[in-house]
Amino acid sequence: MEAAFCVEALEEALAKHGKPEIFNTDQGSQFTSLDFTSVLLDAKVMISMDGKGAWRDNVFVERLWRSVKYEEVYLRAYDTVSEARASIGRYLTFYNGRRPHSSLDGRTPDEAYFGKQETAMAA
Repeated sequence: MEAAFCVEALEEALAKHGKPEIFNTDQGSQFTSLDFTSVLLDAKVMISMDGKGAWRDNVFVERLWRSVKYEEVYLRAYDTVSEARASIGRYLTFYNGRRPHSSLDGRTPDEAYFGKQETAMAA
């Protein structure tokens, strides 16, 4: 795998959201590359990598991506990258704000993380 796309996404995320205390990835070649790790080290972000074959280390993110794929991506035929980005963005807003999760006792992730959200009703 090429690291350039991941490095670009990492730099964009750091610029947009600031630096985290720790960054966790698997041991894919794009994440272990000097190009990728040097961005994190230069930003003084601690690096954590899952053990080889340790799927449990990343199970929550893997479950999220399964939902994104089966509930959004596989149901659409995007014509452009910008269309895909916008549609997936809408899905993630739905996923976090309106979709109840059985693992959260029927709450949304926003409700579980931020507390009960009051939803404004349109007239």
